[in-house]
Amino acid sequence: MKHTIRRTRRYFSSMHWLFGQSGLLLWAIVMGIAGAFSTIAFNEVVAWIQRIHSGADGDMVAIAWEWSTWQSILIPTIGGLIGGILLFWASKLRVDTNSDYMEAVAIGDGRLSLRQGLLRVASSLGVVSTGGSLGREGPIIHLAAMIASFFGRLFLFDLNRLRLLVACGAAAGVAAAYHAPIAGALFIAEIVLGSMAMHVIGPLLLASATSFITMHAMGFGETLYHPPAMPFLAHEYWLVIVLIGAAAGVLAPLFLRYLAFCRRVFDAIGLHMILKLCLGGFLLGCVLVYEPWVAGRGDTVIRSFFANEWTWQAVLIVFALKLLATGISVGSGAIGGVITPVMFVGAGLIMLCVQLASLVYPEVLQYGPLFILVAMGAFLAAASSAPLMAVMLIIEMTYNFTIVPPLIVACVFAYFISKAMTGTVMFEVVENRDKNDTIRRELSKLRINSLVHPVQITLTTENTVRDALNIFLEHSLRFIYIVNENKEYLGVVAHKDVTSLLLIRQELDEPISKELIQRTYVDPLKLNMSLDEVQDHFVNFNGERLPVVDLEDPPHLIGVVYKSDVLRKYSEIKRIEDQRGESIVDIRGSRPKIKRGVKK
Repeated sequence: MKHTIRRTRRYFSSMHWLFGQSGLLLWAIVMGIAGAFSTIAFNEVVAWIQRIHSGADGDMVAIAWEWSTWQSILIPTIGGLIGGILLFWASKLRVDTNSDYMEAVAIGDGRLSLRQGLLRVASSLGVVSTGGSLGREGPIIHLAAMIASFFGRLFLFDLNRLRLLVACGAAAGVAAAYHAPIAGALFIAEIVLGSMAMHVIGPLLLASATSFITMHAMGFGETLYHPPAMPFLAHEYWLVIVLIGAAAGVLAPLFLRYLAFCRRVFDAIGLHMILKLCLGGFLLGCVLVYEPWVAGRGDTVIRSFFANEWTWQAVLIVFALKLLATGISVGSGAIGGVITPVMFVGAGLIMLCVQLASLVYPEVLQYGPLFILVAMGAFLAAASSAPLMAVMLIIEMTYNFTIVPPLIVACVFAYFISKAMTGTVMFEVVENRDKNDTIRRELSKLRINSLVHPVQITLTTENTVRDALNIFLEHSLRFIYIVNENKEYLGVVAHKDVTSLLLIRQELDEPISKELIQRTYVDPLKLNMSLDEVQDHFVNFNGERLPVVDLEDPPHLIGVVYKSDVLRKYSEIKRIEDQRGESIVDIRGSRPKIKRGVKK
């Protein structure tokens, strides 16, 4: 059996057309189908667990409303306990692969552990199916990416193509979770890869579209939100759109910091991982006893906001308790997504503001659904640092194009204000890429003055040829720098020229003549040169060091720069580029690695 599998793998690996650019499109289609079916399977398992503990499946809020007091506390507690056990089990597995699909694509080798991944997904199932205030998109995306990684490793994909295949699987997962084919591709391209190159985003789009088509074909393609008909925004309300974007740019990162604070609080308690998730389930159950509206990911509450039947007091209570429930779920360490909770924060805040404003200006209620959707996109853009993805996700979740102009304005303002004021982002891979970009820019703009070393050996025109000869005999130098009494750079004396004088038996005790001083052998560096300019000089110079002069006329000798220092700086840049995974955008013409079977 193993021999047959090995032979089959080698056979497929030898089919080079299957792994080129056109073949990759075929694989993207396969990953789209796999992503859709894995999403359907995940949701079906959630429904199965709901039927086990409540006798009904579907909307988590509706199920929570039917719970008794003891059910509201016991069911989330058991869900947290089961989730904690499975997560602890996953943490004990020794694997040499990535545990997160973003790391596997952005900086890893595309390899995801099947056993560990399934346990983490199962842990998430235990939490989200029992009322956990988390999104389902996290485990859904990871499951689709994990399947893609399995296929890539099975058919011996090389590093770059494996990472792109996993990216296609993740894009398919996003598209299936939100019924958003364009946003699914943009999520991976904008957040994970940081590249919009067509030979990268093309397969992502194809995988997302295939996933979307498959979901529709299987009867799971319903639009997530159905807002009422909205009038085009009147010109006097455009300032409100700008204010929504500005508020999102400040408050969305604060919400992420709040979640990080909740994690620190649970960690400070010092409980074991299993008990920590169990405690989180118990505390969530206590909240659900008082307010079942906070159960689940929050999309049910957002849909109810569109009807504008809430009072501001009710919005305030549900919003505050939802924040608490999300903080408990995330802080306890449960596996789940935070994209929907982030959008809920935007929707809840704006809904509260609209209700308060309607007490004075009742006409503002007609724009309530529009403001809610704009705030959802703006908060997501600020939290994820992906404004284009946020715009497309809101559009595709509603199929409403009235919101496009205000949504774009709010998302752009939210993104730039978030970057300028806080810098906190939802995904660590984005933060690392931003830091690396900053370092790379600083290194590429690095001026020569930070690499200058003092000159240890120089001569003046008053020194003799014998002085130069003694230095050449004592030190392994090709050139000696010559300066005058004012430290002005005159040129160099070359080892070969002094050797020539010995052959013709010229007097060595005479001062160094002007004919012996050369300006053409060595082109000195200027103090204001960039790292790139310094590298260009070393490319054309066969030596280890170059002199550095200032910008005066005539120039003064400042010091020397060593080639090894320049190479070291460029190695830092290269290491950062490698960590970013820039090579993933260059997959054209690659060939699969064919591994031969080894006889034992």
